[in-house]
Amino acid sequence: MSQVNFADLLGKPFVNEGRGPEEYDCYGLAREVFGRFGIKLPDYRISCENASSINSTIDTEKVSTWQECEDSQVPSLLVMRFNSHLYNHVGVYIGSGRFIHTAEKTGVRIENINSLYWQHRIEGYYIPRR
Repeated sequence: MSQVNFADLLGKPFVNEGRGPEEYDCYGLAREVFGRFGIKLPDYRISCENASSINSTIDTEKVSTWQECEDSQVPSLLVMRFNSHLYNHVGVYIGSGRFIHTAEKTGVRIENINSLYWQHRIEGYYIPRR
């Protein structure tokens, strides 16, 4: 797979339900990143203020559109949880132990998937069913 560049996304602010190109929420950014790999994701209006909506998107209502995969698959959707029994954040694994995501305080950034902070929050890796 050819090298995909994300430099133009770094630092873009987090905005709830943001779909770009100047601001993103976590799923809006995932759509943009998958698109750069040639994969079009359906748009879900996930409210990042309502964690249950991501939970229902991955676990119940839309489970047929995603399949769990190995963590080395590029790209794959990382499903995470923060202080909740529900999945409430997503990022995209982009290879070489890195993933891209956006957060309210930091905006879009690339982080190391192997850091202790993230190891305890990542719940699974998913790819779109074809």
